[in-house]
Amino acid sequence: MTAYVIYIREQTYDQEELDIYVNSVGPVLEKFPMQFLAANGRLEVLEGPAPEAVAIAEFPTVDAALAWYRSPDYQAVAQHRFKSASYRGFVVEGL
Repeated sequence: MTAYVIYIREQTYDQEELDIYVNSVGPVLEKFPMQFLAANGRLEVLEGPAPEAVAIAEFPTVDAALAWYRSPDYQAVAQHRFKSASYRGFVVEGL
């Protein structure tokens, strides 16, 4: 069943680290069966505090999403994201 990875960026601490992540993650993403549905576009808050940005990616299954997230290639690049900002990230199974 389709799964969605959702990242909510709350606050950026280090723009240089974020830039390294953004410029490095593309080749890693191409190795996995995923498609971005939204990434840092226009955001209108309906309820709650406003995040800086939101990204939503679609995967064929929760297991495929976890394989991407847990992969050594992604984790190596993600270290820059971890240093750059506070995020909330999760995977949710679709209907």
